[in-house]
Amino acid sequence: MKIARIAARMAVGAVATALATTAVAVPAAQATSKPKPLGTTSLAQVLTRDTSGFDRNSRDFDVLTAAVLAVLEAKPNSPVKVLTDGTVALTAFIPTDAAFQQLVSEITQAQKVPSESAAFTAVAGLGIDTVESVLLYHVVPGATIDRKTAVRADGTDLTTALGSAVEVDVRTYLYFFRQVRLVDADTDDRDARVVSYDVNRGNRQIAHAVDRVLRPIDLP
Repeated sequence: MKIARIAARMAVGAVATALATTAVAVPAAQATSKPKPLGTTSLAQVLTRDTSGFDRNSRDFDVLTAAVLAVLEAKPNSPVKVLTDGTVALTAFIPTDAAFQQLVSEITQAQKVPSESAAFTAVAGLGIDTVESVLLYHVVPGATIDRKTAVRADGTDLTTALGSAVEVDVRTYLYFFRQVRLVDADTDDRDARVVSYDVNRGNRQIAHAVDRVLRPIDLP
């Protein structure tokens, strides 16, 4: 399938602008004491600390970081800018480089997994508006959802900054291990799994790494 066809289908409409006021239904944490005030380090600060650029570490976030920077360069007032404002509470599900490489392999039907640089080039080729929409589909504004809350949120619909929702699917293995999956709009592909939790822990903006890129439409 050609990149152009994917881009056309993934341009899913106008993005949300009032991010800080978006209501999100998540289970209330059972507080036993007064919580400490959360810090204001932004996720953008965390992502840009890694200055190594594209590399062979598929578990970090080089492609994601490049995509965020590309959107903000092209559209300085994009809603993606919320990732730079640590005073705004949000939860992001951030795809690893391997997740983007997998997506590009699927939509280009490539026989070989692309490098991180090639994966970013392919993602950027979808167009800035599409990249912006995909990024916003990974952001849940208005709530700092840590691991403890996430594993108790089975069946919860999380409203994303794009306006559409993803569903939390928690599966329990060996009676105690809980795996969080995110059910997106693509009904055919495997759902993304959270592979590490609480990036930027202790701050209003928190993130969890996922092993697939969330898809706001049902790709063939």
